[in-house]
Amino acid sequence: MVRMRVVLATAAALVAFAANSLLCRAALGGGTADAASFTALRLASGALALVLLCRGAGGARGGSWPSAAALFAYAAAFSFAYFSLSAGVGALLLFGAVQITMIGAGIAAGERPPWSVWAGLVLALGGLAFLSLRGARAFSTSRTALMLCGGAAWGIYSMRGRRVGQPLPATADNFRRAAPLAVLLWLGAALSGATHLTGAGAALAVASGAITSGLGYVAWYSALPHLTAARAAVLQLSVPVLAATGGVLLLGEVLTVRLIVSGAAILAGIGLATWRPARSAVLTPSR
Repeated sequence: MVRMRVVLATAAALVAFAANSLLCRAALGGGTADAASFTALRLASGALALVLLCRGAGGARGGSWPSAAALFAYAAAFSFAYFSLSAGVGALLLFGAVQITMIGAGIAAGERPPWSVWAGLVLALGGLAFLSLRGARAFSTSRTALMLCGGAAWGIYSMRGRRVGQPLPATADNFRRAAPLAVLLWLGAALSGATHLTGAGAALAVASGAITSGLGYVAWYSALPHLTAARAAVLQLSVPVLAATGGVLLLGEVLTVRLIVSGAAILAGIGLATWRPARSAVLTPSR
């Protein structure tokens, strides 16, 4: 029963992350919102929705300022880096940084991933590189650094979630703490005249914050205590494949042989990384 709940929570979180990628692409890539406005509205709407949801459970609690700072750093860095990086290169940089951060932290904490995890990671990252790098153009060093910082921040936020007892109140508390930081960022951009936001951009930001970010992160926090750092990191490599599939189904993007081959490689790598021998467990005991 616990295993099934973890599987369902993990699947829900990964689908939410992919949907969130599509919403961000539509808003930021479509020019309907600037990075600061999108980030502020995303985190503020997520905070409001989650605080309302947990009112009957004792309110928002259990979060921390370090987790909130990591959440804000990820959301802001991703939004600002998006404008000068192609979606494919951005995904490769983001998820590569996530892998390094989470697996490195797990090893530092004493985890020793088996050979299947390492082999699966190499295969999945190879598939992601094959999906991402075709036609890659020169890009800004500063925006590359921003995306890498965003991936590291997300890895830190995920690792801290492995010690959370109650996912909904803790996630609400983290969003509540992160929202003022995003508002300050927006105020700085507004004073410099660098903001613009359409009705469509606002709607996309609210959907991203209240649904795919807020609820998706709750599901992720509920699954993380049961996953090793390495497997949690590798599982997230499915997000670009899910997002690309969503682009084909929902945005009319073209289904290519490259997407099929790279997607198969990524999913095979994830399968290998989460495969377990008969006498070992995929899930770690709850802490």
